[in-house]
Amino acid sequence: MENCLMLMILCYMVKLITSDSVSVRLVNGNNPCAGRVEVLHDGQWGTVCHRDWDITDAAVVCRELDCGTAVKATLNAHFGQGSGSISMSNVYCSGSETALKDCRSDSRYVQYCKHDHDAGVVCSDSEQRLRLVDGFHLCSGRVEMLRTEGWGSVCAAAFDQQDAEVVCRELDCGAPVQVLGAAAFGKGDAQMWTQEIQCRGNESQIDICQRSSSQKHSCSHDNDVGVICSG
Repeated sequence: MENCLMLMILCYMVKLITSDSVSVRLVNGNNPCAGRVEVLHDGQWGTVCHRDWDITDAAVVCRELDCGTAVKATLNAHFGQGSGSISMSNVYCSGSETALKDCRSDSRYVQYCKHDHDAGVVCSDSEQRLRLVDGFHLCSGRVEMLRTEGWGSVCAAAFDQQDAEVVCRELDCGAPVQVLGAAAFGKGDAQMWTQEIQCRGNESQIDICQRSSSQKHSCSHDNDVGVICSG
């Protein structure tokens, strides 16, 4: 009899979480398809504890947000710590659910979680060919571009204000505030970008910009360029 009562209580607790209208969003990533998972519960946004968080749970979030497939389920506040409540813990998705609210979860363990346990997601539609690294916020840092061999930094001598305009626009970071050379945001650890970028400044993406056939300047990671955008 006691076991049956405990089971009824557990089912009721799960129902409280899953029956409400719960929306989901990804916060603090470079784009809407990567970031810390937050759910809207009782009119407030709260984070998800990384207890039992895995790629199957991430797949449901990516599907719900129309962000493709799950690439990574992140733990330990990979996208920074949230604030306010922790809304869900011990999420159990089968992978077939259309929304995170349809997955089972257990509110009993929320009290044991802190924001350094916030869960995150990287979806396939978040893959970009441009990023800012080691800055003091998401819209500042060392400029790196993706190529076949991996991420590569850009030489300051081959980078100007027009290029910065495109970088900030593509990353949805507003307008460029400052272009910094001399590895202001640290030295990259990959090869340098070998082509000189020649943007007019009105392009929507860096890949649209023209490039010279070869790099005219002799550069090392001491010359890595960085950008600070207004966003």
